[in-house]
Parts: sequence; C-alpha cells; structure tokens
Amino acid sequence: MLAELAIANAAFGVIKETVANGGDIMAAGQHIFKFFDSKSELSKKANTSGSDSEAFFALEQIKQHEKALQELFIYQGRAGLWDDWLAFQAEAKRKRDAAAKAETLAKIKRKESLWAWINGGLIIISVLTGVIFIAAVIWFIATKGQV
Repeated sequence: MLAELAIANAAFGVIKETVANGGDIMAAGQHIFKFFDSKSELSKKANTSGSDSEAFFALEQIKQHEKALQELFIYQGRAGLWDDWLAFQAEAKRKRDAAAKAETLAKIKRKESLWAWINGGLIIISVLTGVIFIAAVIWFIATKGQV
C-alpha cells in the first residue's frame, strides 16, 4: 500500500512541477496516468484489506491530491478538460471491467471444456470396460459350456 502511495505522490509532484515551470498540464500526461493508476491500485488494496487506518489516511491524501489536480485541469487546461477527463476515466474503467469479465468467462469456459473432455474420456473408458467385461463373460460361458 505504501508503494502505491509513494508512486502517486511522486507522480503528483512531477505534475505540479511541470505546471509550475510553465508547462502545459497535458505535458505531464504520463504522470497523470501513473497517479490515477496508483490511486486505483491503492483503492483496490484498501477495499481488500479491510478498514485499515493506514489505508484511510493514504486514500485521504490521494483525495487531496486529486482535488489539486482538478484545480490544475480547470485553471491550466482548456475549458471542459476536467469533465472530459472524468468521462475518459469512466470509459476506461468500463473497458477494464469488461476485459476482466471476459477473462474470467474465458477461464470458466476453459475449465468447463476440460471437465467435459475428462468426463467424456471417463464415459468412453467405462463403456469400453463394460463391453470388454460382457465379451469376456460371453467368451467364458461359450468356452466352458462346450467342455
């Protein structure tokens, strides 16, 4: 959790420095993505680890940085940039969720296919064993019955 917070803080620092040095907010695009990726990872870990005070304060610090980024987007970017950014993030999240769901479904289908092949093989072995057993009984009766 601390690693994600450190990455987010470093990315935020670079973004802030880029804008302070007269750069455009879009010049720090790579670091903006790092910041929000770290935020996402931190949120996931905080949700899975339960209500940890470390996670709470880390997420609170991320919220403060995100508010500052919102102000940078509004005052240093073009009109409507923050709204476009939020729409972009929402669409990206939908795509990531759809990809994760498709991956999960693919794993389930592979597992079901494997079990179908295993069950098919077991059925074939059972049927062949039964046929061989019946043939052996018939042969035994036929050969012992003529003696």
